[in-house]
Parts: sequence; structure tokens; C-alpha cells
Amino acid sequence: MAKAIMVQGTMSNSGKSLVTAGLCRVFYQDGQRVAPFKSQNMALNSFITREGAEMGRAQVVQAEAANVEPSVWMNPILLKPTSDQGSQVIVNGKAIGTMPAAEYFAFKTQLIPDIMKAYNKLADNHEIIVIEGAGSPAEINLRGQDIVNMGMAKMASSPVLLVADIDRGGVFAAIYGTLMLMPEDERAMVKGIIINKFRGDINILRPGLKMIEEKTGVPIVGVLPMLDIDIEDEDSLSDRLDDKREAKVIDIAVIRIPRMSNYTDFNIFELIPGVSVRYVKSVRELGNPDMIILPGTKNTIGDLLWLRQSGLEAEVLKKAHAGTVIFGICGGYQMLGQKISDPYGIEEGGEISALGLLPIETIFADKKRTIQVKGQFENIEGRFSNLNGMPFHGYEIHAGVTILDESKYLAKLTTIDEREAISVEGSQNLEDAFEIYGTYVHGVFDGDGIAQNIVAALLAKKGLKQEDIEMISFADYKNKQYDFLADAIRKNVDMDKVYDILKAGI
Repeated sequence: MAKAIMVQGTMSNSGKSLVTAGLCRVFYQDGQRVAPFKSQNMALNSFITREGAEMGRAQVVQAEAANVEPSVWMNPILLKPTSDQGSQVIVNGKAIGTMPAAEYFAFKTQLIPDIMKAYNKLADNHEIIVIEGAGSPAEINLRGQDIVNMGMAKMASSPVLLVADIDRGGVFAAIYGTLMLMPEDERAMVKGIIINKFRGDINILRPGLKMIEEKTGVPIVGVLPMLDIDIEDEDSLSDRLDDKREAKVIDIAVIRIPRMSNYTDFNIFELIPGVSVRYVKSVRELGNPDMIILPGTKNTIGDLLWLRQSGLEAEVLKKAHAGTVIFGICGGYQMLGQKISDPYGIEEGGEISALGLLPIETIFADKKRTIQVKGQFENIEGRFSNLNGMPFHGYEIHAGVTILDESKYLAKLTTIDEREAISVEGSQNLEDAFEIYGTYVHGVFDGDGIAQNIVAALLAKKGLKQEDIEMISFADYKNKQYDFLADAIRKNVDMDKVYDILKAGI
């Protein structure tokens, strides 16, 4: 049975996910069979495993850091918000329904057997489990029903490292307040503190470190600096979504719809020199991009209505007819069609007209399609003809069944012998320059050379050359980032002490 260590935080976005990923990488580098675990995750960024099960992407990142295949056992409960008051509940990779917050709060302890089944599956096949908490263990109104912080630590008999964000200010109050609000038995399970996002001279901080150790009785095991490492964030808190960056030579605008999911689909473009990826939520912010992306969403109809009411629908239509490339992913693909129907009330119910840019209609089924896919681009005559013959891979998560004129397909899903992945409408004649693309495949841009070829085509449209485009392997890039993170952990965290904590348990 594996030994466990748990990473909790004094607040959301304190750095739990990053520290968990870093520890996974360090343990892997040290020759340990390690896996991440988070009993309950709330996120719109999800991933589909090889078995077709759905899980949070944060644990996928941590699995990559640990060099193990992502498994739904690493994240047995995933909550995908559908509104401010409710979420779709996914248990061990399968959706069991949508619940208001109060209903789920009363129900969630019934999922403890599912949590422990998943945890034990991992523990039987690994030497170390690095568990991530959620929010803060000091949320005293939730303590009685806790299944993700100290409740999970108790179930796994795991010692706890507490991560605190110094960049926001008040770090010592956050540490002291968190520990003092915990019952004595839970406070005793916290074996070390890591201060995260520090800027400045560590010597100025040392008197405070000594005093907080004396007041709490818990040692400081590390002070991590503010790190310039490009690792995927939790979707709702990612700084990149609010970054008002300037447009570069190639400007890609992602429409920031309210329930946007899987925004990490576009991270690869940010690695290419001369390319900007901007997340925009108003006509004023849109500007004149080279490509507009409509991303995935947890509520296609609701976000289509928002697009309409914000004025962005009219602006996207105007740009499309002026020659701007429009690319829709999953829910964004559905929005580009003629009509969306929801006969089972999966989202809003009823029927709604869409943007009318693609010759497709979507009907929401009562069961989601969750599957990993591979395919190949073919039959493209337009701007992106340089993609022909290139393989791609990714995964699908959607309830919609989309009816497509097969004469318009531009890629084939070789894994399941379907031709629905990419479609285009309007003339592909470059003189008309009216090109609309859509796909259900998340991660379609990540394959080697795909994003670079898209950028090359956009450069050519502007009369520019691609000789300055650097060919980047996304997988190699991510591996380097995990190694950089592990180096920072080793340099700034007392790993000997962490190993002692892991060995001693609780």
C-alpha cells in the first residue's frame, strides 16, 4: 500500500496544484512510482481518458509530471458548474446528473465509497500518492461534510503540507488563522508549511518564519519564489484569461464566453513567437484579429444567448464575411451551425437558431459522448490546406449529435471511422476568403506542427513568411516545464524533511 502526503492551502489559488505537480515530478525523478489524487475537483477544464472517462485537467497535469497515464481514479468526483447555483456531478468518469449546490452538499458523503475505491486502486499500484485538497481546510461551515480536505486526509491517514500565498499579503495571518480554526486532532496532522510566490530577500522574511513556527508549532519546510513556469492552471483562476496583452504579428482572439471550458486547447499558440492569444468578452476588446476562436462551453445555449446579447455575435458574423478565419471547438462548433435543439432539457430546453455559418444542426442527446480520438486532416482546399495529411489527436466531451453534410468534412477520425471532426462552409476560394472551421476534438491543435502550420497560413495571408516560426513539440515543452518546477522544489523546499514527513505518516 502506498504512502500518502497531502497538499492543502490556506485559500483557493494558493498554489496547491503547482506544489502537487512539483512533488510528483521530484518523486518520479527519485525513482518512485507516484500518482496524484484529488477526491473532488470543481472545474470546467476536463479531460477524457483512454477508457472514455471524464476527469479534471489539473490531475492530468500532475499525472504528466509523475510520468503516468491519467486515470479517472486520480479524480473520482468532478463538478462542472452549469450555473451559479448548480453543477453537473461526474463520479468515476461518468455523469450522474446535475444538482443544485444544497442538494449536492447533502448528498456528497454518499460518495465516500467511490472516493475510497478510487484511492485504493491507486494505492495498490503506486509507492507514493500526492493528494491535493481544495479551497481551505478552515471553511468551518463545510467541516461536517468534508470529503476533500481534512476529511480526505483522515480517510487516507495522510500527513498534510499547508501552502500559503504570500503575494496576496497577510500570509502569517492566513497560516495562523487556518491552523487555529482547525480542531486539535486535525491541526496535529499538519506537519509542514510551504510559503509560495515570494518576492524579495529571504533574510527579511526569516524573523516572521521563526515567529509563525513558534506560534503554531508547525515547521516551515520551504519558501517558493514567484516562479515563471508555464504549467496549466485551474481554469476559473488562470491569470492568462485576464491578461490584457497586446496583439502581436498574428493575433488570435478567443471569445471568453461565461461558461468557457477547456481553454487549454489554445495554450500551444502562446509558445509560437509573434503570436498573441487574447481572451475577449466585448466588442471593444475584439479588435481585428487574424483568427477568432469560439471555445468549448458547459452551456452552449446559454453562452450563445450571451454572445447574442453582448453584440459579439453580430461582430463575429461581420468578421467572418470580411475574411477572418473562424474556428469553433465543441460548443463553439455547435454555435456556428444553423440550429441547436435540446429536446431532453439537457441545458435550457427548446430550440434556438445559431450563427448560421456552417451547414450543421445539433440535437442534444440524453447521454454524453466521452472518447479519445485520433485522425488526419484531408480534403482541405482553403487557407489551411497545409494541414492536409497531418495526424491529430484529442478527445471529445459533448452531448450534442451534429448532423453534417459529408461533402464538407475536412478530417477523418481514424479511431472510430467517422468524418465529423472538421467542417467548413462558404467558398474555399482564396479570393472569397470566407472560411469557417469547427471540430468536436479538444486538443486538436496540440499535435506536432499543427499550430505552426495554422500560424504559417495566417502569416501567408498577410504576405509574410514563416521562416521565423519555431517548430515546437508541445510534449517536450511541457516536460521541460515540469523539470524546471522540480528544480525549484528541490532548491527551495527541504525535501529531506518532506521524505521524513512522508515516512512517519500521522
